[in-house]
Amino acid sequence: MFFEFGIKDIVDIVLVALMLYYIYRLMKESRSLNVFMGIMVFVVLWLVVSQILQMRLLGSIMDKLVSVGVIALIILFQEDIRKFLYNLGAHQRIQALRRLFSNSDKRQNSEKLKQVIIPLVMSCMSMSKKKVGALIVIQRATPLDDIVATGERIDATVSQRLIENLFFKNSPLHDGAMVIHNQRIKAAGCILPVSHDLNIPKELGLRHRAALGITHESDCIAIVVSEETGSISVAIRSEFQLRLSAEKLESILTREMA
Repeated sequence: MFFEFGIKDIVDIVLVALMLYYIYRLMKESRSLNVFMGIMVFVVLWLVVSQILQMRLLGSIMDKLVSVGVIALIILFQEDIRKFLYNLGAHQRIQALRRLFSNSDKRQNSEKLKQVIIPLVMSCMSMSKKKVGALIVIQRATPLDDIVATGERIDATVSQRLIENLFFKNSPLHDGAMVIHNQRIKAAGCILPVSHDLNIPKELGLRHRAALGITHESDCIAIVVSEETGSISVAIRSEFQLRLSAEKLESILTREMA
């Protein structure tokens, strides 16, 4: 009998290859590549024992280990799996579909955005000149209620004077993050998760690590004003844009918040 190999088998192989590739990338980013290689070696041994050699006793033991091991891996890598699923949902094509089904008035939304973007840019430039440190998080689709709960609730209109007062060096809320949502300042003095990415440049401080950390877990925009240098940075989708001018900052916010 000839071995039948059709289109369905090709699709099957391609899907398995893609799945293994994305798992490989996930493990590599989380510095767990050795764990991935160990899992692959175990899977190969399991297939050889149970399918090729057909060793019943050892195969049965390894079957049980596989069924329990899957649950153990989900528990062990729950944060990495969550990040992977978030990145999948935040893919540009999926976001484009979401915008396609949105019925909001673009002109009206543009006017509202200007009322937020202009005070943000002006306050960041002012704090940059005075070398006042600041960390501002702009919520988008992903809710940040757990982050807001760690700070002091404000629920005020976005204004340059209020932003600068909250980040004034003697202010008790100076060291935390400000969260903005729906054109309002929701809270200040919030605590953010800190990224432990080894690729972050050493000259970037804790504020930058916190900004990158929150963009790992959500689709927010994080603006950082450095207290040491006064430079302005933006973190979006786990990537930094450093040393921004007022025009560049306004352009990024207009594009990303639209």
